[in-house]
Amino acid sequence: MTHLLKICRYAALQGMIYLLASLQGMTQPLVKHIYTADPSAHVFNNRIYIYPSHDTATGVPEDDLGSHFDMKDYHILSLDHVGGKVTDHGVALTLKDVPWAQKQLWAPDAAYANNTYYLYFPAKDSTGVFHIGVAKSSKPEGPFKALPKPIPGSYSIDPCVFKDEDGNFYMYFGGIWGGQLQKWDHNKYNSKAGNKAADEKAALPRVAKLKKDMTSFDGQVKDVVILNEKGLPFYEKDNDKRFFEASWVHKYKGKYYFSYSTGDTHNLCYAIGNSPYGPFTYKGVIMTPVKGWTTHHSIIEKDGKWYLFYHDVELSGKTYLRNVKVTELHYKADGSIETIHPEI
Repeated sequence: MTHLLKICRYAALQGMIYLLASLQGMTQPLVKHIYTADPSAHVFNNRIYIYPSHDTATGVPEDDLGSHFDMKDYHILSLDHVGGKVTDHGVALTLKDVPWAQKQLWAPDAAYANNTYYLYFPAKDSTGVFHIGVAKSSKPEGPFKALPKPIPGSYSIDPCVFKDEDGNFYMYFGGIWGGQLQKWDHNKYNSKAGNKAADEKAALPRVAKLKKDMTSFDGQVKDVVILNEKGLPFYEKDNDKRFFEASWVHKYKGKYYFSYSTGDTHNLCYAIGNSPYGPFTYKGVIMTPVKGWTTHHSIIEKDGKWYLFYHDVELSGKTYLRNVKVTELHYKADGSIETIHPEI
């Protein structure tokens, strides 16, 4: 009887550990044969497709500009449902096949329109300036063929393409420090501009409506205004809440949710607005810091549940060799998001 009691207690303890792990987002990497990061997830044809960065050990020294993130291609992953078998569809696009790009294929995103799948990606041109390119395919997994030039008027990094219920598409982009956003003022580049001082207003992400061709902007690039709980702008010193990189937009119960990474403080935060252009009012933290310097995510709904895709460095322990994960996302009755604590 004593032995049986011990077994029951052990089983109960394991069940509790599993439950806590599930609640806190302690999940397994989706794939382990390659390193992946910055997952942009979408549901196409009732299947989840993930468009991540592909990390490799390039030997480039680490610095605050992210030079060590020297990616050279993209792999696309897919699965029928969260928890299902993950398929790596192989190389979808390589740096050498992008005519205008010289280095650093960073975090991409994808969209479907005009019976075509579009892959959007940042890369540096021959002058070392980031722009956002486009590649096309007849299949969500690719392979993709890049257009000869980047999107006119595009700059910086981390494109996120959001389709609204009226069929219009919007691209959000931008990232400070190595992402060069702080060098762009009124859509003009200043190579000498440095990072914002602590008492300066924080740099803002950008948004532009896409034309029907999905390869050009319909009008000027605009600032995405993010306000604090009092309706005031953030300053650079508010670095646990201000925007750093990794824009993502989704819609929930008629509201637009703009989520992003705070970068050097490693939070995933969100703000809510009534228009795809904003302004957005800060509401809280989606996920507290993961293992690793960067944090980057996407949010989708599948089969009546909401999911957060993200990355950490569980497999390697190295900031430049990351692995993609997914966990369920939960909303409260008032529309706020329950904070996930992956390191608890």
